[in-house]
Amino acid sequence: MGLVQCLGAALVLVLGLSSSQRVVTIQRGPLYRVRGSHITLWCRVSGYQGPAEQNFQWSIYLPSAPEREVQIISTADPSFPYAIYTQRVRSREIYVERLQGDAARLHITELQDHDAGEYECHTPTTDERYFGSYSAKTNLSVITDTLSVSMGPQILTRAEGDSVELTCEVSKSTSQHTHLSVGWYHLQGAGDSHTEEILTLSKDFVLRPGASYTQRFLMGDVRLDKVGNTTYKLSIRGVKPSDQGQLYCEAAEWIEDADETWKDISRKQTEKASLTVTSLGEDIHVTIVAAESSLSEGDTLQLNCCVGAQDSRNRQFQVIWLLNSTEVARVDPSGVLIWKEEYEERARLGQLQAFKQSNTVYVLTVYEVGLMDKGVYSCLISEVEKASGDFQSIQTKLSSGFRVDVKPIESSMHLSMSTSTAQIVAGDALIFLCEVQGTTNPLSVRWWHLQQHQGPPTLVATMEQDGSLTLGSAYRDRGAQGSIRLEKAGSSAFTLVISNTSAPSDGGSYRCEVVEWSRGKSWMQAEETTVTVSPLDLGLRAVLISRTATVKYTQSFELFCQLSASYALEEVPVSVIWQFQPSRPTGDYHELVRVLPGGTVAWGTAQPHFPKKTQLTKAAFSSRLLIHSATADDEGTYRCEVGVWSRSSLPQGEPAAAVTSNAVGIKVTLPESKLQVATEESSVEIAGNADATIECRILFAQKTVQLAVTWYFLPPPPADATPLQIVRANYSNILEYGAEFSSLTHRSRFQSQRVSSNVFWLQILSANHGDQGSYYCVIEEWLWLVDGWYKLGEGQSGRTTLEFKLSESKLDMEKTNCSISVRKGTEVTVGCLLRGAHSPASRVSAIWFHGKDHSSVKSLLHLHRDGTVDYIQESLAGRLHLRRPAAGDFSLTLQSVEEGDAGVYYCQVQEWQQDSKGEAWALQASALSGYTRLTTLPPESTVLSRICSSPPLLNFILYLPLVLILLLPIAGFYWYLKFRKVRKDNIKDDQLVELQRTEDVKQT
Repeated sequence: MGLVQCLGAALVLVLGLSSSQRVVTIQRGPLYRVRGSHITLWCRVSGYQGPAEQNFQWSIYLPSAPEREVQIISTADPSFPYAIYTQRVRSREIYVERLQGDAARLHITELQDHDAGEYECHTPTTDERYFGSYSAKTNLSVITDTLSVSMGPQILTRAEGDSVELTCEVSKSTSQHTHLSVGWYHLQGAGDSHTEEILTLSKDFVLRPGASYTQRFLMGDVRLDKVGNTTYKLSIRGVKPSDQGQLYCEAAEWIEDADETWKDISRKQTEKASLTVTSLGEDIHVTIVAAESSLSEGDTLQLNCCVGAQDSRNRQFQVIWLLNSTEVARVDPSGVLIWKEEYEERARLGQLQAFKQSNTVYVLTVYEVGLMDKGVYSCLISEVEKASGDFQSIQTKLSSGFRVDVKPIESSMHLSMSTSTAQIVAGDALIFLCEVQGTTNPLSVRWWHLQQHQGPPTLVATMEQDGSLTLGSAYRDRGAQGSIRLEKAGSSAFTLVISNTSAPSDGGSYRCEVVEWSRGKSWMQAEETTVTVSPLDLGLRAVLISRTATVKYTQSFELFCQLSASYALEEVPVSVIWQFQPSRPTGDYHELVRVLPGGTVAWGTAQPHFPKKTQLTKAAFSSRLLIHSATADDEGTYRCEVGVWSRSSLPQGEPAAAVTSNAVGIKVTLPESKLQVATEESSVEIAGNADATIECRILFAQKTVQLAVTWYFLPPPPADATPLQIVRANYSNILEYGAEFSSLTHRSRFQSQRVSSNVFWLQILSANHGDQGSYYCVIEEWLWLVDGWYKLGEGQSGRTTLEFKLSESKLDMEKTNCSISVRKGTEVTVGCLLRGAHSPASRVSAIWFHGKDHSSVKSLLHLHRDGTVDYIQESLAGRLHLRRPAAGDFSLTLQSVEEGDAGVYYCQVQEWQQDSKGEAWALQASALSGYTRLTTLPPESTVLSRICSSPPLLNFILYLPLVLILLLPIAGFYWYLKFRKVRKDNIKDDQLVELQRTEDVKQT
């Protein structure tokens, strides 16, 4: 039963550990996003230990080098990004938004083509041990933005109640499966805050009207129709004054991500159409409108003169266009156009145009406006009727003036030049970016190299307006080798890349000259920047340091290999070789591990135990070797060899320069125990048959150790009695009961429990008189070393005395002490008498105790209040009998007395009563009987008993017949041989006598 409980506890422990497994989750891929968009990638971690705020590190594996990690950004380490991302991180083009302590989101505000790849989110561990995952990956593809949305600028005038139609061209050519949504919007004022939705066709092909247009949509006055494959037409029937303003179309392209959510990857708007709604409440209403009032030389000006009048279709109007109150042109009711003389030449050249668009809309257009075209424009409307063949004016209405400002052409170009490679080493690439802002005109660019103190500048390359490229004569050979690259990133950004540089000839100043071209004019601006190209071996030095030279056994230790040079090392490819010589040298240094510039790690074979326990971290100009759980095998001397590489020698080849660090010795010492256990004395007083808890508290223990606890019981005086082991829970929480507490009853009553990291409990269930005494625990610290478990030390707690608080005055027990001598093998009865009667409503229980003396008492059996009997000493169950000749007589009979039965016997009687509800039983009184000392005597002596009591005599009697049986043949054979010999001697004697007689006769 105990083994099953232990296995169950172990299984719960394992399941508990597995439930806390660390898991890192990243936004599921593959993801597709368009170039230039703002993207986000979320990452979260769960099941961790340590602080609530975790750190996040983002890296990318580019398709061109899928095995090489390129570090982007970290929430904990500002120096984490590689150089190609440093500028973008500093300018917050790339940043991390922390959603909560264990969740964050990576932002890339302007996605570029080279941002495509496999992204990894790594969460540095804060756990005491590695268990679970610490990183997750997702794929991001950068696709071209093919969404096209177009609608030409328009000026529309409608009378109240007329209809208006607008068309929007929307197309896409994305190879992935995407959906489109198209919506029309109304802008009442000058700002976007007044924008309201008219009608939208969602990505799910559902029409959704705006709040202000819902009723008109349901009545069919507002419609959105798809005409052909790319045309979306908005129709508004019965326009109202509230419809006046600017109308535009917006389209969005949607893609379904791997997690089945839809994301808008591109969103674009058309130019705005101006809608004027004239009210029918006035006789004639004239307005003049234009798309823009402030123009530059060469822009186009379009003016609309709008007439609002009731029944306008059946009335005739004449319009006169005025500039600063001077007539420019007039259009009669038939649409005949007459220009003033000074405007005729420009009209003939197509620079001016005026026409009647409808009976209520008249248009004046000036192409390529000049400074002479600025001023106040107005239109004069005359309603006419035909009388006697001529038009007669009925009434005239002059519009308000519309001021047009024309600014002379000036260059607003702003040039900026930057480089992310101001300090590089030979072999790296120089990258220059020249950006132009404030113009959309055609541009040309020239790049120059100015070497220090070496004459005039040298032309590197030229890019003309049409994009054609020309290399300077000094750079044509390098251009043929692919070492010079000139690119146009967008319409106003130019990049120059010079790869495989040499020191110091490629150092110095570089200049970018940009020329802006517009309508026969040009403007030039130039910017310079200086770069330094250093040789790889300049000031190269490696230093190996350690925080401590003496390390405790199983403790981790770190070694730092720091590289320095006379130039910046952030972007230089670096390789590191860690070397080790054991404390007992067997030759030269052994290679532990080699880290190549691309991140490839190769472990040496001379020390095979290092890869299993070593963590290696490499930064731009340092390398950290962390060795866990130090053992004697880790003692010795360490050093590192650092090499710097030229870009042109990657991935194969040898470092351009290398240097070996100083040696650092590490000594490993065995650990010491720092265990502290509370030693205060205490006491616990309980009622009979109640549960008792003994506490053992740890004041200090190391976190890296396992604890074992052993509980001991010390019976009441004499004080020099030997403590008895109750139960031991070892470092694996396996229970082991002492010999005196190994019975099933003891195991069920005495339970060891760890309630917290520093508190152990011994729980005694249904404590009885025999449990009185002192209790204490012994705590042991155990540590797993390479060669097994190692006991660091132990500590003993103070003693806790268990006492009973029940009064014995209510039960009248026979207290007389007596002694009994009984022969072994016979039967004896020990008395336990309760005198007087107890309440009929109460019940009585009894417990018998036995011990060699008063200090080593154990329970024999327990008579419960319901009459059932538990034999605690199971080996005696067959010889113990509880006889009840009377209600108060609890005498105990012991059959076949043995020598081990000698000692002290006594009983404890308890009285129980139910509460008023007749449910729970409560202990009312408890009393002890007097002591009976039992002495065993040898059995009564008889001849047979004497024989049986003497093993030598018994063996003699048993084996004598067998010996006699074996000796009889031997004796018979002996007498036979002896008889033959006597007979032969007699015959020989007779022969001698006869021979002597014959001789005597012859002599006679």
